[in-house]
Amino acid sequence: MILQALVDYYETLLANNKVAKQGWCQAKTAFALNLNIDGSLKGILTLKEEEERGKKKILVPSYRNVPQMVARSSGVSANFLCDNSKYMLGVDAEGSGKRVQECFEAAREKHLKILEFSNSPMAMAIKEFFRTWIPEEAIKNDKLQEIWEEITDGSNLIFTMDTNEAQNDEEIRIAWQNFLDQEEESKKGICLVTGKEGEIARIHSTIKGVQGAQSSGAALVSFNAPAFESYEKEQSYNAPVGKYAAFAYTTALNYLLAQKDYKFQFGDTTVVYWAEDGEEIYQDVFEWSIEPPKDNQETIKSIFQNLKKQRAIDLDGIELNVNQRFYILGLAPNAARLSVSFFYENSFGNILKNIQKHYYRMEMVRPSWEEREYLGVRGMLYETVNQNSKDKKPIPNLPGAVLKAILGNTKYPENLYSNSMIRIRAEQGRITWGRASIVKAYLIQNHHLQKGEMFVKLNEETNNTPYVLGRIFAVLESIQEEANPGINTTIRDKYFNSACANPASVFPILIKLKNSHIRKIERQTEWKKKYFEKSLTELTGKIIEFPKSLTLEEQGQFILGYYHQVQKRYEKREEE
Repeated sequence: MILQALVDYYETLLANNKVAKQGWCQAKTAFALNLNIDGSLKGILTLKEEEERGKKKILVPSYRNVPQMVARSSGVSANFLCDNSKYMLGVDAEGSGKRVQECFEAAREKHLKILEFSNSPMAMAIKEFFRTWIPEEAIKNDKLQEIWEEITDGSNLIFTMDTNEAQNDEEIRIAWQNFLDQEEESKKGICLVTGKEGEIARIHSTIKGVQGAQSSGAALVSFNAPAFESYEKEQSYNAPVGKYAAFAYTTALNYLLAQKDYKFQFGDTTVVYWAEDGEEIYQDVFEWSIEPPKDNQETIKSIFQNLKKQRAIDLDGIELNVNQRFYILGLAPNAARLSVSFFYENSFGNILKNIQKHYYRMEMVRPSWEEREYLGVRGMLYETVNQNSKDKKPIPNLPGAVLKAILGNTKYPENLYSNSMIRIRAEQGRITWGRASIVKAYLIQNHHLQKGEMFVKLNEETNNTPYVLGRIFAVLESIQEEANPGINTTIRDKYFNSACANPASVFPILIKLKNSHIRKIERQTEWKKKYFEKSLTELTGKIIEFPKSLTLEEQGQFILGYYHQVQKRYEKREEE
């Protein structure tokens, strides 16, 4: 299903001239070897372009349409017209060793073979270059010495004759196509993707751009050991994919991963997403929905309101088709391979509706300084980790599980809730807006907590015991702070965790402490004493007895009660 969706997307991209046809690919190129007609090196041309990275502008390699590059692991295998300095010049950062010379000889052989019958000036220059270039003398070349470190850092190089690039030479393009047509035939079979009979790809091209994977690329489909083989089928013949389908899906996936605006990182998972018709507006809206920027909250709110009222979604004069098929793919690195964290497909309208339902469950009264109305997925995951640690990545597999639950409107992973609770306990009851929202959403979706606005802010009507206990704890803390202005350590720091888990053993102690605090308040302000006593009387009247223990779900309700009561206190202070 994944490969089929990517093949379809490739065909859409090809129709829009956004990707190369079979036998070609888009590759990052940093420099061009500018040749004279006799094959001698005239100079080095930079192909780098300016790109904004934050507030800075840096030079990065530019993309070129070049002959399809080989899938390399540890062996020597040369590309045609585009490769690194080992193959194109026979040198690396340390000079020209035995291994590097082998790379250059492989490139020499390949270029001379493909261009044997080509007689264009460009083809003749390239052939003469490979016949005459001496790698051992490269380090003495003045043109190379000037940029030695840059040109030997692994970046791709191409050939030019001034402004004419070799891969654009018509005779060379014909020679390359002839080479592809004459290649040794692969085994034939039924392609698992297209269902058509044809040549099966023995090795699939690598995928680049997944964070944590090898920079040279990693395979999505590969077999390289007898233990993974069956019925004497070697390598990718174990999962027969036609050469066309293999090229198409790898090209489409590499295209998606190269689009920085349309991919994001969740922990160790790289997520890409696309609409079936290739329109980028759907990608924009999805990204805004799943990770709402601070300055775009109103746009998202408007989209959700239109969805709720079953109105058309119009952005910049473009009406979105809610029936548009939309795909989300999560990839994680695994040695030299990639693993699929998740894959989700649905209509764009259903995806947006499910995201909207998630935000409805997450709705929570927030501090006055909090500008965001919607907490994105990355923000949710951030709440589950120690924010003082160097590595702020959530536990493996959690990002994918959370995103999948949101997209499919299914139960949240247990780890989302348990890790949020762990952080609250570790920080002695520090309940952020994000953590309170997670607790509420989890209890609604996974344990059928009463839905709606009842638990968005303080619910003064409910008699839910854990919730009321959380409110009581917040009031007791307020009494302590009122009696001791500027106190650094409150009962929250010492008693929150135990009060949340075992109320019966802790609340009697807190009540005794309260009595001394009340007497102190009475000496200062009589009406405040009456206010606090009235509040406590009303709250304690809602419970029959202090429970010996609270379940993990009940502890979440306790946390909500505490958070809501604290936020209510802050609201009153702001009004005053």
